[in-house]
Amino acid sequence: MSREGLRLSSIPYTSLPPNPYQRNVVVLPVDYHLPSKHDRCLRRGVTFAGILLLLSAAVLFLYPSDPSLKLARIRLNHVGVKSSPKLTLDLSFSLTVLVRNRDFFSLDYKKLVVSVGYRGNELGVVNSEGGHLEARGSSYVNATLDLNGFEVVHDVVYLIQDWAKGLIPFDTTTKVDGVLGVFPFKFPFKAKVSNRVFVNTKNQTIVHQDCC
Repeated sequence: MSREGLRLSSIPYTSLPPNPYQRNVVVLPVDYHLPSKHDRCLRRGVTFAGILLLLSAAVLFLYPSDPSLKLARIRLNHVGVKSSPKLTLDLSFSLTVLVRNRDFFSLDYKKLVVSVGYRGNELGVVNSEGGHLEARGSSYVNATLDLNGFEVVHDVVYLIQDWAKGLIPFDTTTKVDGVLGVFPFKFPFKAKVSNRVFVNTKNQTIVHQDCC
């Protein structure tokens, strides 16, 4: 071996430092997984069920319903029975009816009808004027029913007995009808509330009332 070869082999070897900018990249294969037919049908079914649930909730929330009626106040003005020459009844009631619109539409009612009866037979009727109620609004309607010299034909015996006891039951019925909604959609409605009123004939007061 020559001297040049010996000189080269005697030089110590030093490895190169690592490159700080070098990165190891691992390439993985991309798995293109297409949803199966069962998965697509399941997603469509869930989406359809959600849409149907929302539509049902909207219809239930916005579907118009009849207004509510409540006999807020009733006052007996006077009551009397005359037996000569015929059995007649004098009766006067003052009533205040609360009409409440429970919908998100305005309503217009034509009139409010209040009738008073005794043992299933109607004695008299009074009509009040119509009105307008905004959405979710309410209004008080006053009405006065006067019966003077009303000839009692039915249940004469019962009326005499109740008068002798000092307690007469009367039935009051309040009805209202009209339309509600927003143009061009109009929905007819009817509402009714019935009350039984027990009148004390001695002190001319109402002692009890039942509503349904």
